[in-house]
Amino acid sequence: MIQLFKFIARVSKLTVAAGFAFAAASAYAQNSIETVNVSAQQGGSTLVKITLKSAPASTPPSFVVNNPPRIAFDFPGTTNGSGKTTHEIGQGDVRRINIVQAGDRSRLVLETSKQLGYDARIEGNTVLVTLGGSSAAGTTPAPASQTFAQVKPSDGKHSLRDVDFRRGSTGEGRVLVDLSDNQVGIDLRTQGRSLIIDFLNTAVPKNLTRRLDVVDFGTPVESIETYAQGNGTRMVITPRGAWEHSAYQTDNRFIIEVKKVVDDGNRLVQPGFTGEKLSLNFQNVEVRAVLQVIADFTGLNVITSDTVGGSLTLRLKDVPWDQALDIILQSKGLDMRKTGNVVWIAPRDELATREKLALEARSQIADLEPLRTESIQVNYQKAAEFQTLLSDPKQRILSKRGSAVVDVRSNTVFVQDTPSRLEEVRKLLKQIDVPVRQVMIESRIVEANDTFSRNIGARLGFNDTTGQGFRLGNGGGTNALIGGSTNATASTSGQSTTARTFNDALFVNLPAQGLSGANPGVFSFLLFNDKSTRFLNLELSALQADGKGKIISSPRVITADKVEATIEQGTEIPYQQATSSGATSVAFRKATLSLKVKPQITPDDNVIMNLKVNKDSVGTNTLSGPSIDTKQVATEVLVENGGTVVIGGIYTQDERSTTNKVPVLGDLPFVGFLFKNNQRVDDRRELLIFISPKVLKDAATLR
Repeated sequence: MIQLFKFIARVSKLTVAAGFAFAAASAYAQNSIETVNVSAQQGGSTLVKITLKSAPASTPPSFVVNNPPRIAFDFPGTTNGSGKTTHEIGQGDVRRINIVQAGDRSRLVLETSKQLGYDARIEGNTVLVTLGGSSAAGTTPAPASQTFAQVKPSDGKHSLRDVDFRRGSTGEGRVLVDLSDNQVGIDLRTQGRSLIIDFLNTAVPKNLTRRLDVVDFGTPVESIETYAQGNGTRMVITPRGAWEHSAYQTDNRFIIEVKKVVDDGNRLVQPGFTGEKLSLNFQNVEVRAVLQVIADFTGLNVITSDTVGGSLTLRLKDVPWDQALDIILQSKGLDMRKTGNVVWIAPRDELATREKLALEARSQIADLEPLRTESIQVNYQKAAEFQTLLSDPKQRILSKRGSAVVDVRSNTVFVQDTPSRLEEVRKLLKQIDVPVRQVMIESRIVEANDTFSRNIGARLGFNDTTGQGFRLGNGGGTNALIGGSTNATASTSGQSTTARTFNDALFVNLPAQGLSGANPGVFSFLLFNDKSTRFLNLELSALQADGKGKIISSPRVITADKVEATIEQGTEIPYQQATSSGATSVAFRKATLSLKVKPQITPDDNVIMNLKVNKDSVGTNTLSGPSIDTKQVATEVLVENGGTVVIGGIYTQDERSTTNKVPVLGDLPFVGFLFKNNQRVDDRRELLIFISPKVLKDAATLR
C-alpha cells in the first residue's frame, strides 16, 4: 500500500476542480457514495445524509476552510456513485455540494453561506452531518487554524528530518518539510504578515535550527525561520506583498506553497470583499430600490435616511454583495454604520454631524455625571506606580474630574471618577496587574592554567691545598695563585687569604635556579689524588616543573523580567591615600567576583540579557596601594531558554627561552654544557565565561 498524495487544505479559497490528488489505498474501490440528501431540522440546524453502498469503517476525516466557508469530508476507498459531481441545494445554510473522485478516493465538499459548527456520525451505511443549530453547538467549530493530524497522549517524540525551499514553475515558493513519520500533529495559522506552522511534540535537530533567507529565489517568500518552541517546533514563513497559501501532506513530507496574488484593476472581486456573489443590471433605477435589493439578498435590516435619493444605472455580474454595496455608496456620497445585523445608510455629512452631536452630548453628560469612589486592590504592582500611570498628565486615563490616592500600607488605590471611567480603570488593572515572570541566570567562569618550565646549569671548580701548582678561586678575597706558599700574599693578583672550600674555588658558577619556590636537583662529581691534596669538583643541577590547574566560579541569581540584579563576592582591600589637607585616610578597593544582569523575556521564551561579569583578584603591592588584576566582560546577548552560550574568553601564552654561558667555552661541542645555564618557560592561561538563563515557570527556588 503506497500513499502518494493527500491534499489537506487551502486557506484563501477551495478549488475543488483542480487542487488535490490521492493515491490508491487498495487495488479496487470497495464502496461508493450513492445519494446525498439535505433537510432542515428543528432549532435552525440542517441535516445532510450521505448514503453509501456499504457501511464505512469509521467517520470520514474532515476539515474546515474559513474563507470562503467550506466543510470537506474525505472517503478513502470510495467512488462517486451519485452520477454527478455538483448538487445544487439552496436549502438552509447549504448552498451547494461538490463530490470529486481521484483514484479510488472521493472528497465531498459542503459550500455553506457562513461558518458553521458541525457534527458527523454513522448510522448503518449512512453518514449523518448536522450543521449549526443547537444539535451542533459545542461540536466542531470553524477553526482559526488548520490541524493536519491530532496528537495522541500515547504518541512518542517525533522529529524533523529536513527543511528545504524550492521555486515553483509559476513563481510560487514551496517549503518542503521532511518528517520522521506521517503522524506528526501540525497546526497552521496566519499571524500578522507571517505564516506560523507548529509541529506538535516534534524535535528539531541543531543543524535545522536556522533562518533561511530566500529572497534571491524571486518568490513571495522572504525568509523561513525554524526553532524549538516548548515541546515542539515552530516554523515562521515571512512572505511579502499580497499572497495566498495552500498546504498539503504526502506521506512523511509536508509542503506549504505560497503564491503571489496579482492585483488586477479589471478584476471585479478585489481582496477584502468576501460576500456572496450577485449580479445587478438596472437602468436609471432609484438608489433606495437598489439598496432594498441588496437588503433582501443578504437578509440584513437596512434603514435608509430620508435624505438618500437619486437614480443610477449599473451592470454588475458575479460581484460580492459587499463590494456592490461599497460601489453604490461611493458613487452617491453615502456611508453606512452597522450595529449587529442592522445597517443605517445616510449621506456622509449627515452621519458625521450626527456622530459629532452624539460625542458632544456624551461629553456634556460626563461633565454632569455624578462621581463615584471605588477602592482597587493592587496585587503584584506597587499602588503608587499604578496611581502615577492613571494620573499621567501626558496621557491621562482618568477624566478631568477624576482623581486617585494611594494607601501604601494596604497597597490600595482609591479612585474617584464616573462609572464608565472606573470600568476602564478596572480593565486596565486586570491587564497589567499580573505576576512578573522570573529568570534564573547562572554564570560559570572557568580559568585554566597550563605551566611548564625547565632549568639546567653546572658548577665547575679546582682546588690545590698544598700551596703549589695552579689554583683558581673567587672567595675570601682570593683571586689567583700561581706557585708560592699558601700563606704568602701574591702582590700581582691582590690575594690576601687562601681559598679552602669548593664554593670559593669555582671555574664556572652557573647553577639551575629554583622556580616557584622549588629547589633543583643536584648531581655532584669529585676527583682527587691519592694524598687528597688536589680536587676537581663538578656539580650538575636541573629542575623541571609542569603544572595544570582549573578554577571554576559559578555565581547564580534570580530576578524578575526587565529588573536588574547583582550578585557579588570578594574582598575589600584597605589602603592609605592623601587628603586635601595633607593628612592620610583609609580607602578601600574591591577585588570581587560579580555578576550584573538585566534580562528580558521574549514572546517565544528566549531571554535577552544585558550582562556585566567581573573576575578581579589582588595583584602586587605598590607604594600607592595594592594593584587589582581585572577580567571583565560587558555585552548584550540573546539566549534560548535553558541554553548555554560563551559570551567571552581570554587566552594568554608566555613562552621564553634564556641561555647564560661563558663565551667561547659555552659553545664547545660535547663539553659546552658545563659552561652554560639554560632556562625555558611555557605558560598558558585561558579564561572562559558561560551564561545559562532559565525562565521559571512555577514558584521555583534556587537550588
